[in-house]
Amino acid sequence: MAEINVTPLVDVMLVLLIIFMVTAPLLKAAVPIELPDSRAKAMSEEAAQITLSIKRDGVIYFEEEALAPGELAERLAAVTPGPDGKKPLVTLRADKALDYGTVMGVMGELNHAGFTSISLVTGVSSRSGG
Repeated sequence: MAEINVTPLVDVMLVLLIIFMVTAPLLKAAVPIELPDSRAKAMSEEAAQITLSIKRDGVIYFEEEALAPGELAERLAAVTPGPDGKKPLVTLRADKALDYGTVMGVMGELNHAGFTSISLVTGVSSRSGG
């Protein structure tokens, strides 16, 4: 038989593709947070974005670095606008056990610093209901 059977190769490549597609989004989130569930559709990622995370104990993380109390305003002021003159997109990840005031305080700081494009990150809800 002179032919090469490529079916097993294709099967292995498809399995690897699925594994990478599932694990890639998990690698981005470095701060472990229990996100609230939502049935909203996922948004596309933008190249210029900042990730803020708020843990259950109220500690705020700028990307993966924990901030001291009151340091958020300084870090936001140091962010430079992109080539188009706009501030980058902010993705806000907050633990579902946090009170509304804590999250709104961070959103107020973002607004005061000129960040108008804020995405709230949620988990995926498997519940159906109405």
